[in-house]
Amino acid sequence: MQTVVELTEQEAVAAERIFGDRLDLAKRYVEHLATSGIERGLIGPREVPRLWNRHVLNCAVVAELIDDGAKVADVGSGAGLPGLCLAIARPDLYLTLIEPLERRVVWLEEVVMDLGLSNVEIIRSRAEAAIGKVECSVVTARAVSALKTLAPLTIPLLGGEGELLAIKGRSAEEEIATAGKTIRNLGGYLTEVVVAGRDVLEEPTTVVRVKVKRR
Repeated sequence: MQTVVELTEQEAVAAERIFGDRLDLAKRYVEHLATSGIERGLIGPREVPRLWNRHVLNCAVVAELIDDGAKVADVGSGAGLPGLCLAIARPDLYLTLIEPLERRVVWLEEVVMDLGLSNVEIIRSRAEAAIGKVECSVVTARAVSALKTLAPLTIPLLGGEGELLAIKGRSAEEEIATAGKTIRNLGGYLTEVVVAGRDVLEEPTTVVRVKVKRR
């Protein structure tokens, strides 16, 4: 059964700007979230009215922070947030979705197949077990853990050089302060809070960006 999640006028304008001629793919993805995503426990039923604004658009705008043609590893992909949003918005990117739970992996595989996304690979693994097996210059994460815990799980995937983009909320500055020493020990030389989607979203997305390079 198809579930159409209506966009508000403002959301429709933002979605058109973000996804362009791939907006229909984004709509199909949201239908998956609103149906099988809820049935299998990847998304709470109360989130349906907020799927576009709070989840999909919120994640997709992070694409503006990523260089053309980048290889991106998305840690703890879950329902594909932000991994699948980025893959739909930016077909030039190559996404590796890293997810340890089998039921989520199966769902992700079904959605990727249905949408025909050729720029996505899914691996069932914990982040730390994927170190050395994934080639990427960018690592993304959303709602995985606090930055102090997240950094050791994500930064090593970069192989010594690249950047972490962690979608965060109001606690971003506090998390940076707590995680500072850990990040520096992992090779992070610049940690900052950046905002994505300022010109398209009513509430832009807060991102902690950590730049890493070999010592």
